[in-house]
Amino acid sequence: MSLPHAILTALLEKPSSGLELTRRFDRSIGYFWSSTHQQIYRELGKLEQAGRIRALPAAAPARGQKKEYEVLPAGREELAAWVALPEDPRPVRDPLLLRMRAAAVVGVNGMETELRRHLTLHESQLAEYRQIEERDFTPPPEADADRLRHLVLRGGIDLETFWIGWLTRAIGDLEEG
Repeated sequence: MSLPHAILTALLEKPSSGLELTRRFDRSIGYFWSSTHQQIYRELGKLEQAGRIRALPAAAPARGQKKEYEVLPAGREELAAWVALPEDPRPVRDPLLLRMRAAAVVGVNGMETELRRHLTLHESQLAEYRQIEERDFTPPPEADADRLRHLVLRGGIDLETFWIGWLTRAIGDLEEG
């Protein structure tokens, strides 16, 4: 996945200014595809230059007014083509796993504390995802678009559940050793 595709997705859901888009990233897409505000603004410029989005005309000209963007047909076509492409799963690349491998060589000093910290972070993220699910997907969605959004959230819930179980086991194994 790439940032331009994430931006096209967000703008197709709702035309937005750059600021609104960065805020939406912070609250939704950013959970699984993070980006800095600078990267988003830079990408908006590239997408506009490529003819995939355009800034909507302002109601009244004003200095410093926010540009609101919408997706053009070429942007929709680009996104649809990208959605249809096959993509293989990517290997897990997590610094904590590498640090644990290194601890096997240099010693586990401090590793249990770090595992507990990660456990707390994953428990917090899981609680947040469950709140979103309760708020946005109760009762279960009927429309296909909402079902797909719910499936993305369920993926996040399942990943956090995995990490909580794995970290709990890892902490237990270190305590026994």
